[in-house]
Amino acid sequence: MSDEIRIPHAKLIAVIAETLASVGVPSPIRDVEAELMAEADLLGVPSHGVRMLPLVVRGIREGRANPNPRITIVRERAATCLLDGDHGLGRFVSVQAMNHAIARARQFGVGACVATRVTHWGRAHAYAYRAALAGCIGICTTNAIPNMLAFGSTRPLLGNNPLAIGVPRGTRDPIVLDMAMSQAAVGKIGTYAREGKAVPTNWGLDAEGKPTSDPAAILASGKILPFGDHKGAGLALMMELLTGALAGSLFSFEVAQRDASGLDPDSSKLFIALDVSAFVEPERFAQRIDDLIAWMRATEPGVTITCPGERGWRTREQNMRDGIPIHREIVEQLRAIGVTLT
Repeated sequence: MSDEIRIPHAKLIAVIAETLASVGVPSPIRDVEAELMAEADLLGVPSHGVRMLPLVVRGIREGRANPNPRITIVRERAATCLLDGDHGLGRFVSVQAMNHAIARARQFGVGACVATRVTHWGRAHAYAYRAALAGCIGICTTNAIPNMLAFGSTRPLLGNNPLAIGVPRGTRDPIVLDMAMSQAAVGKIGTYAREGKAVPTNWGLDAEGKPTSDPAAILASGKILPFGDHKGAGLALMMELLTGALAGSLFSFEVAQRDASGLDPDSSKLFIALDVSAFVEPERFAQRIDDLIAWMRATEPGVTITCPGERGWRTREQNMRDGIPIHREIVEQLRAIGVTLT
């Protein structure tokens, strides 16, 4: 028996939306949530796709996530705003926050929105990507529960607070960097464990504090390593300051004190948009990007240059054609909350 099934993209969106409707999530909130959740699977990142649906459903049923939040702007200036997400579903609230940043960027060249009291947003890529589609450079980050060792600690001190940057490229797909401050995202380690794959020994430590290639041992110990040692830890700390501190809200350890499930209902996020046309003609900008990539690829023809996000666009084409692969373990997790994919 295969370890996975394949499901059409449109059907996956429909299943997610129907499930969210069953727990009281109104449209268009459930539509945005379903679109972005399925998008992660479509682009080949199952760690942040439909696998997260049970977490969202449980959060709503237990009153830790608000299915119909009252999103308010707490304070604002011309190009900035602070948004209270009312513990709303993270994907929907994050799209609204990035839209606020984009709208201000179109008027002033730059826009920024800090959103607080937001549940897990899924994949950072989604919001930088949408800013790029709107002709802006999009930048976003979030804090989360502590899951990463830092500065030589023996227990997690910081979240691996991801950073995403999306850059428009004319008529081509945008270039989108999405990176955790750890060697690998927690969800990616989970994907390796689910698929029975070994991981590089610099991703994390076992319970005894020794490097291991066993993803299950890393997940059990919670000892995930920052990339570049002090560099990843330092960046994670700065992302903490750009979110929790800038919002006047909770830090990673305080988010975990209130809810350690991974739903992160009290996390904070930063969204920045730069309108390319405020600085340079968009066509010239796109041409300069093409020139740089062409130069890199011509400099050493034997070296394969894959731009950030490019692998996802190729995966999207295959999955739109063949269906999105869903691991059977995830199928069973969904079945446990009453969701059937087949």
